[in-house]
Amino acid sequence: MAARGRCPECGSESLVEDAHYAQQQLVCAACGCVLSEGLLTTTYTDEENLREVAYSQSTGQKEQLSRCLQRGIRRVQDLCKVLQLPAVFEETAVSYFQRALQLPAFHLVSLEKKELLGGCCVFVTCRQHNWPLTMGTVCSLLYAKQDLFANVYLSLQRELGLSVPALSLADLVTTHLNSFRLFQPTANVPAPFLEDKDKLLARTLAIVELASETWLVTGRHPVPIVTAAAFLAWQSLQPGPRLSCPLARFCRLAGVDLPPPAHLRLKELLEILLGMASQLSWLRGFRLDKKTVVKHIGDLLQHRVFLLKNAFSQQDREEQQDGEEQQDGEEQQDREEQQDMASVAQGCPSAGKRPRGGTLRPLLPPCLIHPRKRLRAAPSAPASAVTGDEPISDSEIEQYLRSPEEIQAFRKAKAW
Repeated sequence: MAARGRCPECGSESLVEDAHYAQQQLVCAACGCVLSEGLLTTTYTDEENLREVAYSQSTGQKEQLSRCLQRGIRRVQDLCKVLQLPAVFEETAVSYFQRALQLPAFHLVSLEKKELLGGCCVFVTCRQHNWPLTMGTVCSLLYAKQDLFANVYLSLQRELGLSVPALSLADLVTTHLNSFRLFQPTANVPAPFLEDKDKLLARTLAIVELASETWLVTGRHPVPIVTAAAFLAWQSLQPGPRLSCPLARFCRLAGVDLPPPAHLRLKELLEILLGMASQLSWLRGFRLDKKTVVKHIGDLLQHRVFLLKNAFSQQDREEQQDGEEQQDGEEQQDREEQQDMASVAQGCPSAGKRPRGGTLRPLLPPCLIHPRKRLRAAPSAPASAVTGDEPISDSEIEQYLRSPEEIQAFRKAKAW
C-alpha cells in the first residue's frame, strides 16, 4: 500500500508499508531505506506488562546504517569510479572509512573534515597499491583546500597506524604528463606542437633527474619543477617552431595550470644547462644563451655525468685558487687591480671576467646560495673606548708593517 511523502535518502515518492515479521514498516521501494518501523514484543515479561519493543532493540543490532556512514561510503565509491580504480581499491578504501568513523578522533570533527575523510581513504589506498595519485588531484575533485586535506590525512594515518609509501618522482612525472593535451590532434593545438607521449616522458624524466642531481628538487614543490622540465623537453624535441613559444602558452595548450614558481625553476634549469654546455668542445665556438642551449639538451643529457663533474670540479678549483690568491697579501691584490685597470684601458673585452668553462651557479642547494631570511646577530656588549695602547696580536702585526716604498710616500705626504 502506497504512502505519502518522500524518501530522505533518494527523494523517491514510492514509499510502501510492509509487514515484516508481523510488524508494520515504512520502506522506500526505490532504495530499500527503512523510514520507520513498527513495534513488537519479544519476551513474556514485556507481553505481561504490555510493553512494546522496537525491532532494532529486539535483535540487538541496527539494520540501517547511519546517514553519515552511508553518505561517506557513497562518496568513496563515487570517487573510485571517477578515478577508474579497480574494485579491490574500492573495497579497501571503504573498509578504511568504516574503521575511521568508529574511532573517537573522528566523532566530533566538522562535516567538511568527514567528507574529506573519504578522499583520504582513497588516497591512502592508491599509495599502498603503488597507484600514481597526487594529493592535488584528490583536492581538485573534492574542491578542498590542500592544507585541510593534509591535516585529515595525517590524522587518519596516525589513528589507524597505516604505513603509506611515498610517491616517487618518476611516478609523479608520469601522472602529471598524463593530463597533457599535446598528444592527440585537436583544434586548439597546432600540428607542430603535437608530441609523442613516450618521447616527451623520457626526456622530461631525464631533465628532472638532472634537477635532482643539482639540488633543484631539494625542499621544493615538485609540480613547478616537473612543469619547467616538461616545457624544456617539449622545446628540445622540435626546437625550430617551439623556441618562440613561452611557458604560459605551453601550459594553456597542454591544459594544465601554470604554478607561479615554474618561471624560477626554468631559469635555474637553464643556468645548469649553460654551465654544462660550456664543457662541450664542439659548442665552445658558439655563443649560447638561454634559448639556443635548448637545441643541445639531447647531447647534454647524454653526457650528463661527465659534464656535471667537469663543470663543478672546475669551479671548485677556481674557488680554491681564488682563496689562495686572497692570502697573498694586500700588495699582490693592488698589483692585480692595477693590471685589470690597465687592461680595461687598453680595451680588452675579457678583462675582469672569469675564464670560460665555469658554471653560472655553484653546486649547492638554492637555499644556501640565496637565503630568504638571514639570522640576526645577537646584540653584542658595547665596545670599550679605543685608546691606542691595546696590544697587537701576532696575526694582525702584518697589517701595521710598511714597505720602504710606503714609508717614503708617507714622508713625502707629511712634508707636503
